[in-house]
Amino acid sequence: MATWQDRVRRIADSGYSTLLMPDVPQWQPAPAPTLAFAAAQTDLRVGTWVYASPLRPAWSTAWEAHSMSVLTEGRFEMGIGTGRPGLEDELRERGMPVASPGERLGQMRETVAMLRDLDGPDLHTPVVMAVRGPKARALAVEVADTVTVAALASDTRAAVAGIARDLRAARDVELALHVPVVGDAVAPFMASARDTDPAALRAADSLAVLPDDPAAAAEEIERRREEIGYSYFVVGADSAEVLATTVAKLAGR
Repeated sequence: MATWQDRVRRIADSGYSTLLMPDVPQWQPAPAPTLAFAAAQTDLRVGTWVYASPLRPAWSTAWEAHSMSVLTEGRFEMGIGTGRPGLEDELRERGMPVASPGERLGQMRETVAMLRDLDGPDLHTPVVMAVRGPKARALAVEVADTVTVAALASDTRAAVAGIARDLRAARDVELALHVPVVGDAVAPFMASARDTDPAALRAADSLAVLPDDPAAAAEEIERRREEIGYSYFVVGADSAEVLATTVAKLAGR
């Protein structure tokens, strides 16, 4: 716990805006209490990246998200998606129904609707939606504040950029980009993927990689902001210190 607290403080001191946690029980304590603790220790925004909607009743997720907004005085954002690779097996192991893609989208819509009801007129919990297919993207344009394309590392820059521009053309939503590779370091949870070879990603000009040189990283982040419209970049905690100089510069520190 002491090591984690120290890391959170260093992340805040470097100029990062938001601390995110995944919704994977095998990896860490539950997101909500852990993020509430982090928010009490720093002035960071906090959020989930992302709730797996098939594992969570809509009313429960909405209640938890609204409560986090209240407890953090508006510094919480609810990230939500339809699941992750291998989720079907996890659902079966827990004796839960395996919902169809359409049902999963319905669960996300219901969760956001319940959150808006709980927030009422005086509070607006930002919703970050992770999407890939056209129906999911259409839902995100309708109800989300921020959208991230659940891209594969092998997806070309042109393909992901095209989807991102289409999203912005439909509505002026914030665009978020997850970057699992920084320099030659691959985020641990992505290490087993076949398409995360750093050299191959750099050769393909992939959006899944950033340079570990601070100046080059800042230049590439600005390029993605200007050419595509990305303003929200998500990196793994293991890369936070590597990019700390870059973040401090971009944050004006």
